[in-house]
Amino acid sequence: MKDLSQHIESLIFTAETPIGMEEIRDCLEESFGLQFHLDELEKTLEDIKVKYRDEIFPFEIAEIAGGYQFLTKGAYHHTVGIYLKQTTKKRLSSSALETLSIIAYKQPVSKGELEKIRGVNCDYAIQKLLEKELVSITGRSDGPGRPLLYGTSPKFMDYFGLKSLDDLPKPKDFKEPENQIGEQAPIEEDVNEASGEEE
Repeated sequence: MKDLSQHIESLIFTAETPIGMEEIRDCLEESFGLQFHLDELEKTLEDIKVKYRDEIFPFEIAEIAGGYQFLTKGAYHHTVGIYLKQTTKKRLSSSALETLSIIAYKQPVSKGELEKIRGVNCDYAIQKLLEKELVSITGRSDGPGRPLLYGTSPKFMDYFGLKSLDDLPKPKDFKEPENQIGEQAPIEEDVNEASGEEE
């Protein structure tokens, strides 16, 4: 089909969140009254991705959160970051980020479990994360009182540029502290070495 790539590009550009291949196919089939094979669409999409890899474009098509989206290339992140910093009025507080990170790694998780880990009340942080649609209610626990369970939302994947939860940093990726809690730092030195004397 003529101009198929442009139609696919327009859908990816228009979609507010990453758009999946099946969504693209459904839209094209209804729009043109034709059958499209996923293989054909994937081949066309691959050609589009190659096109935007050219350095003349400041953006590219990335596969994230189970779909495709136009994103700014890494070389321009600093400039875009400054713009967003200047125009974004409210950012997540440290308590909301802590709560979000626990939900991301422990999901599905109840408010009681969150508060046990954080050691403080999480009502306000959870409410803010729900309002920003970064987390969602995934069900109820089988435990006493059947508390609500929380997990990350598709918007969380989009917001952090993740293709799947497997892309989250693994605990082993975090730098180990030089001294463990309760481990005494070496503060004593050999008297002879300190004075420069030899035995």
